[in-house]
Amino acid sequence: MKIEIWSDIMCPFCYIGKRQLEAALEQFPNNDFEIEWKSFQLDPTITPQSGKDVYTFLAERKGMSLEQSKEMHKGVTERAKSVGLDYNFDKTVISNSLEAHRIIQLAKTKKLGDQMEEIFFKAYFTEGRDLNDGPTLIELAEKAGLNKNDVIEVLESDHLYLKEVQNDITEAQQIGVQGVPFFVFDRKYAVSGAQPVEAFVQTIQEVQK
Repeated sequence: MKIEIWSDIMCPFCYIGKRQLEAALEQFPNNDFEIEWKSFQLDPTITPQSGKDVYTFLAERKGMSLEQSKEMHKGVTERAKSVGLDYNFDKTVISNSLEAHRIIQLAKTKKLGDQMEEIFFKAYFTEGRDLNDGPTLIELAEKAGLNKNDVIEVLESDHLYLKEVQNDITEAQQIGVQGVPFFVFDRKYAVSGAQPVEAFVQTIQEVQK
């Protein structure tokens, strides 16, 4: 079974959804699942903003108070913890995810897409790494198993794997993706959002019928 996942590594619910899906897949130990990560940018206009914390950033973007923003992030942190993830929004570095997506596209050609997604998610939400910093991206990509020179080539180019990222985003628009995470199972059924494990299990069972 092929599972395509549209996701942005800056999306907290995408990491949660990844864990929920993984828990569901564990209930089908005899099945062969192919996971393909698809690029999506929640906000392609974001620019790195040194010194601005994520609470202030969201408050300004959404027109809410700083207290409301902090409360919203607290709720997300608690939900992440319920699936075993440790979010540290106090350390989050505001970044544009385009360069990371280009590296994910490179990783997909080496069958390392899932590993790269996991490492980028953890780097952003747990470790507070700067995903617009070249050396950081290279280090994380090597950790996933990518060749350093291949990654440098991508980062030094303004076009390598850009078309692949754009194609994924265009495809998402064509099939009506309103937000991420968005999961498509064998092009038969779709699940939108970080749904409970049971929802993924039921969808997989439906596809298998």
